[in-house]
Amino acid sequence: MRSVPILAALASLAQLATAAYRLLDDYGSGDAFFDKFTFFTDDDPTKGYVDYVSREVASQAGYIGVQNGATFIGMDNTNVASGRGRQSVRIESKANYKNALIVLDLAHMPASVCGSWPAFWTLGISNWPYEGEYVGEVDIIEGVNEQKKNTMAVHTSNGCTIDGQGFSGSLLASNCYIYAPNQDSNGCAIEAADPNSYGTNFNGNGGGIYATEISNQGVNIWFFPRGTEPADIRSENPNPSSWGMPTGRFGGSGCDWEKRLNPQFIIFDLTFCGSWAGAVWQSEGCASRASTCEDFVRDNPGEFKESYWLINSLRVYEPF
Repeated sequence: MRSVPILAALASLAQLATAAYRLLDDYGSGDAFFDKFTFFTDDDPTKGYVDYVSREVASQAGYIGVQNGATFIGMDNTNVASGRGRQSVRIESKANYKNALIVLDLAHMPASVCGSWPAFWTLGISNWPYEGEYVGEVDIIEGVNEQKKNTMAVHTSNGCTIDGQGFSGSLLASNCYIYAPNQDSNGCAIEAADPNSYGTNFNGNGGGIYATEISNQGVNIWFFPRGTEPADIRSENPNPSSWGMPTGRFGGSGCDWEKRLNPQFIIFDLTFCGSWAGAVWQSEGCASRASTCEDFVRDNPGEFKESYWLINSLRVYEPF
């Protein structure tokens, strides 16, 4: 766990948002859930070995649906892949949010499997109101291959560096600029301290809740393992000011966060290989499974039986 001097930690906690929140959007489940999203079917922008399919194809193939009242989003785990890659789903919310609290209750996320690259994230709209600048991105849940802990990140245009304190995770990179030199991440990034925050361990622990606050002061992300979620989340009256130190805090007085984070769409996806999972294939244990990431993903559909999202609820709150 990250060590923070007491006075600095107290100062950072004092900077956490204290806004009251009320429900703006409840995404429901099943068809009602998917009605609020569009299905992305273009080539993967991250160069993944994936064939993103339409809602009709996904429904017919059983890649989307409901399990025990929870919304299911999966992919093909029975066929040898071909063409663009393994069939999967990427959905983007029709609504976008400028200042909001996004609360995701997950029963299951894609497991820690070689070749996989799941993410729950947000991305800014491209034409409001700073045409020509990077629109801002918040990666709430993300990892590759057999990763155990969640990686959170924020990607912006030039000019934002987080102050590196006031959170429980470990700082991986402080410059949020997507082309910042001399850092491995293409943005500022924090690794969660909790070993049950991602993938297989998350699922084995019964899931949990991710709450993400996006505001003009930056981004706060909290992770609550199952059974530790605050009562005000359960009662749908969330009060982040009572939650204590976030898992990841992306803030700093030197950044115009309002300008750097355009209104954000919500995205779920599961891609394979590409510019992260594929790029690190040879340096991780997965390299012993196949000569390339694409070979492994293509030829081993059964390895991906646990590669699915199971969403108890997704709610977005607005400050008032």
